[in-house]
Amino acid sequence: MVGYSDSGKDAGRFTAAWELYKAQEDVVAACNAFGIKVTLFHGRGGSIGRGGGPTYLAIQSQPPGSVMGTLRSTEQGEMVQAKFGLPQTAVRQLEIYTTAVLLATLRPPQPPREEKWRNLMEEISKISCQSYRSTVYENPEFLAYFHEATPQAELGFLNIGSRPTRRKGSTGIGHLRAIPWVFAWTQTRFVLPAWLGVGAGLKGVCEKGHTEDLRAMYKEWPFFQSTIDLIEMVLGKADIPIAKQYDEVLVSESRRELGAAMRGELMTTEKYVLVVSGHEKLSENNRSLRRLIESRLPYLNPINMLQIEILKRLRRDDDNNELRDALLITINGIAAGMRNTG
Repeated sequence: MVGYSDSGKDAGRFTAAWELYKAQEDVVAACNAFGIKVTLFHGRGGSIGRGGGPTYLAIQSQPPGSVMGTLRSTEQGEMVQAKFGLPQTAVRQLEIYTTAVLLATLRPPQPPREEKWRNLMEEISKISCQSYRSTVYENPEFLAYFHEATPQAELGFLNIGSRPTRRKGSTGIGHLRAIPWVFAWTQTRFVLPAWLGVGAGLKGVCEKGHTEDLRAMYKEWPFFQSTIDLIEMVLGKADIPIAKQYDEVLVSESRRELGAAMRGELMTTEKYVLVVSGHEKLSENNRSLRRLIESRLPYLNPINMLQIEILKRLRRDDDNNELRDALLITINGIAAGMRNTG
C-alpha cells in the first residue's frame, strides 16, 4: 500500500511525491527479481496535498511496470459522491480507470530519460523539504499562527469527520491528522500543504542554470509533468487577498510577519511553476478549470468574508451555538466551492 497523506504532511508535497515514486520503483524491481506479481494499492485522499488529483493523470504518471493490468485505489470523502454519486458519472469514472490502467500496462510511461534528471529531482526535493520543515516544524511561531489563521481548532468541535482531528492529545502538527491539516488551509484559500517548499526547490535549481533541463523534464517525463500540473492547479485555487484577510482580522500582530513571508513563498512558487511549465498564466493548459474557478468566485469570496467575521465573534463567545451553526454553513459552502478539500 502506498500512503500519501502523512508523508506530505511530514516532508511537503514535492518530496513526498518523489520518495513515493522511488519506493514504487524499488517494490516493482524486487517483485520482478523474485517473479512475484504485484498490485500497488494507492491510499489517495481527495486533495492534492493527500495524493489526490485527476485519476487518468495519476495513473499515467506511475513508474514503468508498477501498473501491470491491476491497480487498487481508495476514493475518500466528498470524492465518492463527486465521482460515483450518479450512475452516468460512475460509469464514466470506471471508463477512465480502465483506459488509464490498460494504457499504463500496454504502453508504460517513460522513466526519467537521463540520470541527470534524477539528480535534479534529488536536489529540488532536498531544498523543498528543508524549506517546508523549517516553516512548519522548526518555526516556533508556526503552530500558534496555524491555530489563529485557520478554523482548525473549531473543526474539532463540529461533527463533520469520521475520526478525531488528532491521533493523541498533543497539540503539535505531528499528531494532527492529515485531513484537518489540509481541510483547514483549504478553507482559508491558502492551500498551503500542496505547494509549500516547491517554489524554494524549483528556484534553487533554476538559479544554478538548470531551467532548460526542468523544461525538458516537464515535456518528456509524465511523472514530473503531472506533479507540476497538479501544483499549478492548486495555485489556481489559492487566493492571496482572501488569505491575507484572515491574517489581518484573526492573527496576532506579532505573527502577521510569518503570514506575509508565506504569501511571498506562494508568489515564488507561482513564478517558478510557470517558468518550468512555459505557461503565461496558471491553468493555461486547462481552460475549463480556469472558467470553473472564476464562475465560483462571486459565491466563494463572500462566504470567506462571512467565515472570517464568524470566527472573530466565535473566539470571543465560544459557547454560542448560533455562531457554530453559522460557521458550519460557511465551512460546507467553501468546501463545495473548492471541491478537493481533504
